[in-house]
Amino acid sequence: MSRILLVAAREFRQIAATRSFWLTLLILPLAFAIGPLASRFMDRSETTRVMLIDRTGGQTAQAIARRLKLDDDRRVLVALSRYVDRHHLEAADPGATWARHDRWYTDEEVARFAATGGVSGALAAIRRIKPAEVPDFVAPEPDYALVPVPPAIAAAPAARLDALLRPLLRPDGKAEPLDYALLVPAEFGRAPLVRLWSNGQPSADFVQPVQQVLGRELQSRYLAASGVAPATARAAAMLTPAIAVQTPTRDSVRQRTLIRSILPLASAYILLMSLILSGSWMLQGSVEERSNKLIEAMLACVSPDELMYGKLVGTVAIGLSMVATWAACGLFAAYATHGAIADMIRPALEPVSSVGAIATILYFFVLGYVMVAMIFLAIGATAESMRDAQGYLTPVLLIIMVPVTVLVQAVLRGSEGVGVQVLTWIPIYTPFAILARLGTGVPTWQVLGAGALLAAFVALEMVALGRVFRASLLASGGRPSLSALSRMMRRPA
Repeated sequence: MSRILLVAAREFRQIAATRSFWLTLLILPLAFAIGPLASRFMDRSETTRVMLIDRTGGQTAQAIARRLKLDDDRRVLVALSRYVDRHHLEAADPGATWARHDRWYTDEEVARFAATGGVSGALAAIRRIKPAEVPDFVAPEPDYALVPVPPAIAAAPAARLDALLRPLLRPDGKAEPLDYALLVPAEFGRAPLVRLWSNGQPSADFVQPVQQVLGRELQSRYLAASGVAPATARAAAMLTPAIAVQTPTRDSVRQRTLIRSILPLASAYILLMSLILSGSWMLQGSVEERSNKLIEAMLACVSPDELMYGKLVGTVAIGLSMVATWAACGLFAAYATHGAIADMIRPALEPVSSVGAIATILYFFVLGYVMVAMIFLAIGATAESMRDAQGYLTPVLLIIMVPVTVLVQAVLRGSEGVGVQVLTWIPIYTPFAILARLGTGVPTWQVLGAGALLAAFVALEMVALGRVFRASLLASGGRPSLSALSRMMRRPA
């Protein structure tokens, strides 16, 4: 055992001394640190600037402005509701619109929210109960800002607007450009044409609400021209169906499944990624030892079995140290920090906090690691160069990665079809399948049965690939064929 641990320590130090190991180890901590800052830079921070040129008296421009403001208020209300839900602040005002979540807010609810003080009124109530550690709410920037119409443009004939608006849409220097200019001509109502200038491809988010407002104006003007009283015509144009939108409750099966699946799916992906990384490092080290004739010196000090088990233990230790570091960073981000990342990780940890769930994850994670690491170890023993190793490594990675990727996507869709069930009972995929399915609820008999099958497979793999490892240590002549590998597996030590 002391020699096995000696080899394992050497393997661990050899891999841990590489720059690629430390860069890989720091990927997740850096992602947690940089993620919130990067999201701020990636979010759209520029408000769309709109100029409304209304030559019908101003009522149409006012209607468009009210609609754009209503949509902005709806975005703020949705963001505020999610903030209150995330931090459990409904007690500040249980009857408020922002205290009712997972719903589509109607125009009437948004207008009522704005009339009762909007964000300022809501935050005044929230501050009375908000714990000190809860971050303050940051309202999203408005989508649109109305730009005053310059007198020269307001009085200019329609034929000159192109020349007058061009410098505003494409300004020279550092002047802020105008995004949209909308002209509602004096004859609007008798003719449906309006003109829109844009400094790029118009967005449907802007065009559609403007079309709705203009459509209502056309209807009311048409009805008034047909003899209907103006007030009645305007009221008729405002008629819209009242759609009662029902959304799933927060504890719906679908949402619970997604939350419960975050950590198991992350475990499956981390297992796959750490195996590929640590296995490739071990493989490169084994190939270098054979090409530099260091393997003979090592075999003078330890037996082939001690060398094999030592390398296996060292590689597994490298992988588990990476996983442990990433897990510690995840726990720190969940419980010692605040923000979007903590709000996402903390709920995902709750469903897998039981002793049974933790034991299941650790069991399949460790056995899966040993299983695939043994394959890498055998490849490294048979290859005299990285080119030889790639001949086996590439197909092995494809055989493992492609079905696992399909499996994870199926679990995310909530599928428990025949393919997922079959992969659960194929030992090379069993760790990934069980880990990925934990969030959806795997029957106990499947966990126990698949676990026993995996343990038996790993034991047989250690025997078969151990024979390949011992037979290939001092062999020469290039990469062995598949038939030669098969003979090595059947030949007793």
